[in-house]
Amino acid sequence: MEIRVTGEDADSYEEVMLIYQAALRQMETKLAVLNEEFRMVHKYNPIEHITSRIKSGESIAKKIRKDGRELTVENIVRYINDVAGIRVICSFTSDIYRIADAIAKQSDVKVLKVKDFIMNPKPNGYRSYHMIVAIPIFLSNKVTDTKVEIQIRTIAMDFWASLEHKIYYKFEGNAPEHIREELKICSEITSTLDRRMHELNEEVKHISSPDGYVDYMYTDVNMVKDEYYGTLAEDSEKQIVDEQKPNDSQWKEI
Repeated sequence: MEIRVTGEDADSYEEVMLIYQAALRQMETKLAVLNEEFRMVHKYNPIEHITSRIKSGESIAKKIRKDGRELTVENIVRYINDVAGIRVICSFTSDIYRIADAIAKQSDVKVLKVKDFIMNPKPNGYRSYHMIVAIPIFLSNKVTDTKVEIQIRTIAMDFWASLEHKIYYKFEGNAPEHIREELKICSEITSTLDRRMHELNEEVKHISSPDGYVDYMYTDVNMVKDEYYGTLAEDSEKQIVDEQKPNDSQWKEI
């Protein structure tokens, strides 16, 4: 759907969409390079696949008007963080934080906000790691910092989210209570599956390197990395305790 924006800057809409497309291509390239580096150095690909999209004109207009704002290019750029969106699907939960950490360390990437729905799932059971980043896009006459939303999740998380979306779409967002409860249970099952598969992968690494291995533990929503060299016996003493979770509706400013 083509949308019409008002104001003197209406003619710049196509240019803004071009910039968002460029931002998507740039982030996809960055992620592909990271994946190739892991494959070359560690003989392992943390990324299963990547999808991207530009938010439709209809969705942009609906979101702007829902917030009571005028549909202008300036408001689109200022208030909508997910015009350009990338979804990264990983094998294991630990891969999610590895990728997020690697993205944040790049000198031309500015992390604006994060939401960790893995350590702090949404009430409906949704799990994923969200980042809003800004990257510079170089045009012939200017440089524009452009926002991209990155969602990073495991295959199991993506499977659950896809089916949950389809179910809620059928009920127009008002699914019966027993279905909502069943979805929460399924979310816990997928979380258990992720944990068990991660433990199995760690066991394989331990067998391959019985004297120890390097892994990562992420102990809070600030994504503090504790890199250690240990064995599975030590892992059992490094379980994440998440008794006091912060409000999952709040973005964490970086």
